[in-house]
Amino acid sequence: MKIAVAYPPIETWKGTPLLSQNRQFQYFNDATYVYPMVPAYAATNLKAHGYDVVWLDGIAEGWSYEEFCQRLDHEGPDLLMMETKTPVIKKHWQIIADLKARYKDLRIVIVGDHVTALPEETLQMCPVDYILTGGDYDFLIVNLLNHLTKGEPLEGGVWWRERDRFASSGPMVLKPHNLDDLPMVDRDLTRWQLYAYDNGNFKYKPGTYTYAGRDCWWGKCTFCVWDHTLYPPGNFRMHSPERMLDEVGRLIDRYGIQEIFDDCGTLPIGAWLKKFCRGMIERGYNKRVKFGCNMKPGHLNQEEYDLMGEAGFRFILYGIESGNQKTLDKLDKGGTVQDIEDSLRMAKQAGLEPHITVMIGYPWETHEDSQRTVDFAKRVFKKGYVDTLQGTIVVPYPGTPLFKECKEKGWLFTEDWDRYDMRESVMKNPITSEEARAYTQGLYKAFMSPQYITRKLLSIRSMDDVKFFTEAAKKLVGHLLDFKKKQPVGTEAAD
Repeated sequence: MKIAVAYPPIETWKGTPLLSQNRQFQYFNDATYVYPMVPAYAATNLKAHGYDVVWLDGIAEGWSYEEFCQRLDHEGPDLLMMETKTPVIKKHWQIIADLKARYKDLRIVIVGDHVTALPEETLQMCPVDYILTGGDYDFLIVNLLNHLTKGEPLEGGVWWRERDRFASSGPMVLKPHNLDDLPMVDRDLTRWQLYAYDNGNFKYKPGTYTYAGRDCWWGKCTFCVWDHTLYPPGNFRMHSPERMLDEVGRLIDRYGIQEIFDDCGTLPIGAWLKKFCRGMIERGYNKRVKFGCNMKPGHLNQEEYDLMGEAGFRFILYGIESGNQKTLDKLDKGGTVQDIEDSLRMAKQAGLEPHITVMIGYPWETHEDSQRTVDFAKRVFKKGYVDTLQGTIVVPYPGTPLFKECKEKGWLFTEDWDRYDMRESVMKNPITSEEARAYTQGLYKAFMSPQYITRKLLSIRSMDDVKFFTEAAKKLVGHLLDFKKKQPVGTEAAD
């Protein structure tokens, strides 16, 4: 049986869809391609279980939709698995209908946070064959294929049609899945080069991704769709430090990887982090590769940051979300604005290069609150605590406590999923969408202080630094275009 793990192209005037391995969907003017780790594990796990697998990422390949279909003609898969998210689900319904019309015998499986939150909606809206809910679909797709070919009992989390009704195998189950039971991602099968260069997280290239745990040990942030659909609280699991170290060595020796970003929602801390860092040092990997991760402010001390610096860590990403304490409290971030600033300072002191992500447009935030967030970003840039930033408009995805609160309080302007793409605010709040985009541009303009530019120019030590600085400037322009004040929103008449 032949399986295609695929991302059909989405042809739109909005830009390149940042769909894979992405908790917050966005269209980018300056394309970025992120290694889709769980689909890559799925392809690898299927191959390890004897299935014929083909990897067809039409987005990263830059194919048109017709070129994608030509590849399907050539490969002739029996089953196609695709990931979706809220802002593209309507397009995926259309694509699934078209593929089922073109390929009568092709079975289609869809995965992702939106269909986990609302599985019956997609069964109603398109002729998809199966929905796999939860984030362990790399395990569940093998179970489904074994069920179809060998009669193996289905695990919980699978949805399908049964005559005139929808059927389910029961609630999804994550805890029994041991991540170390998965084979390491087959980088050749999953065309790792597609994701090795056009990614702003990498200063040193080629770069790649790993995925140490699923997904965030904090797991409470009310806006985070992965925390509340794919990996609900109480289901955090990790690869062992030894397994991660073995994978790092393999990436260095077999593929010549220069930088790794681990996209675990928050990298494990405590004994796990110390063992991993010491292993990086003992094996000499800290001299051969740079490492990056997501981290939660307020949970590491200076000694731990220093150990990370010694272990070869460079890039460290903090989802700070706001410069307002009341917003951090409402989002259940579990920390303070001062924790954020202290963590940035300690990370920078350890030689790391902090990146912050910030959101604008919360229903309870005023103009003054939004400006306070922009001012906070400017302050930490001016102090030299931050190297890069990503600003976005907050989106309440189905399945999150934030979405539930919006429904209960009548905060939603629309449930047209096409509009949940960060180009506008879909929640009622004291600032308009145009004003939210202006504040988001204000975040990016924090880069433009004379002190920051001078400091970055003086920090240049190599051609890698020159290239990284140039690419960062290019991406800054792209992000300013992503959030330009005047732009089409709503229904895409141009598509």
